[in-house]
Amino acid sequence: MTRLDLSVYALVDPQHAGGRELPLLAALLAKNGATLIQLRDKVSSTRAMIDSARAIKAALAGSRVPLVINDRVDVAAAAVADGVHVGQDDMAIADARRLLGPNAIIGLSVKTPEQARAAPLDLLSYVAIGGVFATSSKDNRDPPVGLDGLNRIAGIVRGRVAEYPVCAIAGIDAGNAAGVVAAGADGVAVISALSLAADPAAATRALRVVVDEARARR
Repeated sequence: MTRLDLSVYALVDPQHAGGRELPLLAALLAKNGATLIQLRDKVSSTRAMIDSARAIKAALAGSRVPLVINDRVDVAAAAVADGVHVGQDDMAIADARRLLGPNAIIGLSVKTPEQARAAPLDLLSYVAIGGVFATSSKDNRDPPVGLDGLNRIAGIVRGRVAEYPVCAIAGIDAGNAAGVVAAGADGVAVISALSLAADPAAATRALRVVVDEARARR
């Protein structure tokens, strides 16, 4: 499988889209430097989510930017998305892999050293560590892990599999992304800093520059 580019992992969410239509927003972000798009929808019906995923995938056609679905393996399968991102309480990774096949992108949220040690890395495409910072985009019961926690958890993952793909999530923007990459992330997963920006295209370009430059310095 081709190594996934996690540099700017943009999440589009109907509750955090600034009134923009998700397919148009996803296409705009992809055109301006996003390398992976996730549909995150906690409010819509299953049928509406499938319709939305299909529309976003169509909008991304030709961009070569993959689309993954948050939590919902059934929606990913029905919409023929490129994969899924799941949390610790969602469908087991082995089951998701069995349903979606060997080429699907499957990511897992990891918040603790224990979860990093237990993650089935051979069945996953990447892990997302966090929340790194506080965020208003998600109701996180756990305190932020911070840069030290990110570095420690990424180290555990890569101690198991060298150079394993890792991204960081929560509260990340162009102002702190360089530190996140320096702490061990290959890229950053972002909602509000892009989708709620006055100019999402410019915000995406700026974030991509920060991430690329930080990776070059590592």
